[in-house]
Amino acid sequence: MSEYFSNIKTSAVTIATGMGITLKHFFNAVKRKGDAGVDDADYFNQVDGLCTLQYPREAIPTPVNGRYRLYNNIEDCIGCGQCVRACPIGCISMETVKVTSDDLAVCGKTSDGQQKKFWIPVFDIDVAKCMTCGICVSVCPTECLVHTPVSDFSEFDRQNMIYHFGNLTNLEAEAKRRKLSEQQAQAAKEKQAAAARTAAENGGQ
Repeated sequence: MSEYFSNIKTSAVTIATGMGITLKHFFNAVKRKGDAGVDDADYFNQVDGLCTLQYPREAIPTPVNGRYRLYNNIEDCIGCGQCVRACPIGCISMETVKVTSDDLAVCGKTSDGQQKKFWIPVFDIDVAKCMTCGICVSVCPTECLVHTPVSDFSEFDRQNMIYHFGNLTNLEAEAKRRKLSEQQAQAAKEKQAAAARTAAENGGQ
């Protein structure tokens, strides 16, 4: 019989303790928890007050060394394709068109003065596949591919998770390919003519 009443007492104390904690937080919710960020030493000492973040007006700050959404500064990209080869899941796709000799000045240079030798009509990153491993960033020779602090980029349509960074439209890319093809054909023709002249000269001797 004594154990029966002891269990009732334990249950009542347990319920009262839990309700006391609940009521404490309920009445403390009329004020904010505090403004200390997650990197602040006093963050976990802010035990009283409302702690729910009013997203998107409020957000937990992202760490400085965090790896989040990828971004490519196409102006510094040289089209080497190292990021494409290094990506373990193939979320980066790239197409390049070699720059003709008369277009080198138009194509321009990177911010560190390196001459760009490829047009990049397609540089797509499927961030829905990206696992933010950072391998592509580490192998990029011009450091144009970086992880940004943007961590909230959800979409209703998956196609919106594919980011396009190419520096040519489809029409411009086609024109560049045609121009390159014509220049290569002209160079091959000149080489063939030079070989024929050499053969004729050698034959005449």
